[in-house]
Amino acid sequence: MLPAVTSIHQVTLRTSRLAQLTSFYQTVVGLKPIRITEDASWLSASGQEPAQLLLVQDNAALPLNRRSPGLYHVAWLVPDRQQLARTLQHLLETNWPLQGASNHLVSEALYLADPDGNGIEIYADRPRATWPVHNNQVQMATLRLNIPELLAEIKTATDWEGLAPETKIGHLHLQVSGLEKAKAFYVGLLGFAVMQSTYSGALFVAANGYHHHLGLNTWHSSQSLPALPYQAGLVNFTIYIPDATYLATLQQQLKAAGVTVETLNEHAFTFRDPDNLQVIIQG
Repeated sequence: MLPAVTSIHQVTLRTSRLAQLTSFYQTVVGLKPIRITEDASWLSASGQEPAQLLLVQDNAALPLNRRSPGLYHVAWLVPDRQQLARTLQHLLETNWPLQGASNHLVSEALYLADPDGNGIEIYADRPRATWPVHNNQVQMATLRLNIPELLAEIKTATDWEGLAPETKIGHLHLQVSGLEKAKAFYVGLLGFAVMQSTYSGALFVAANGYHHHLGLNTWHSSQSLPALPYQAGLVNFTIYIPDATYLATLQQQLKAAGVTVETLNEHAFTFRDPDNLQVIIQG
C-alpha cells in the first residue's frame, strides 16, 4: 500500500493561449504566479514553490477532445468551509459560469472549466469522522449544494485575495478508456486502495483512507483510443511519495510489468499508464 503521506503534487497543462489561461487561473480561480515566461507559467495557491500548476505554451496544440482519455478535472482543496464560501462568492461576482455545485457527503464542491475546457473542482472536506462508510467503502453522493447556507459562512466582508495559501491539489480525476485496466495499474501496480467502486462507470482510489486521491471514469471516454498527443489539456501529473524504499520497490514492480520507466533525477521518475497518460513520481 502507498505511504500515508502520498499526495498529488503538480499538474501540467498544455495550451495554445498561455496568456489567457494564466490570467484565468489568477483572476478567476485565485492561484498566484511564481514565475511567468513567454513559454510557461508556474502557479500555486501561495505564490511560492513548489508550483502546483504548470501551464506550457504550444502553438500547435490541438483543441481539447473531451472524448479522449485525459483530465476530467483538477480538484483544489481549500482549508475550510468559509474559504469555500468566499470562493463561491467570488465566482458569482465574476459571472464565470459554474457547471455544478454539489454536496458529496464527504465534501462540498464547486465545478467550472477553464477557457480550454479543462475541468476544475474547488472543494472543502467535511470532517473525516463524519464520512459515511459502508462495507469498507467511503460513501459519496452527488446532491444539490445548499448555496444560501454556504454563503452564510461569510461573517465579514473582505476583498478577494485568491485561494487560501494552504490550498492544495486534493485529488485528480481522470478520464480513462477502461476501468479494469485502470484499476490493475493504479491499484495493482502503484498501490492505491479502492475507496469507492459502486458509482456507475467510475472508480475512486486513495492512500491513507482518504475518500480519493484519484478518480477514474469512463463517462465520456469508454473504449476510446489512447490519449491524443499534443492536444490541449493534460501533459502529466506528479504523485508525491516521500519514501525512498517504496520508490525503489515501485520502480522494480513497474519494470517487471513491462512498463517503460525513465529516470528524471535522483528523486523522480516517470512512466505512462495504459491510456498513454504521463505519470511522474516524486520522492
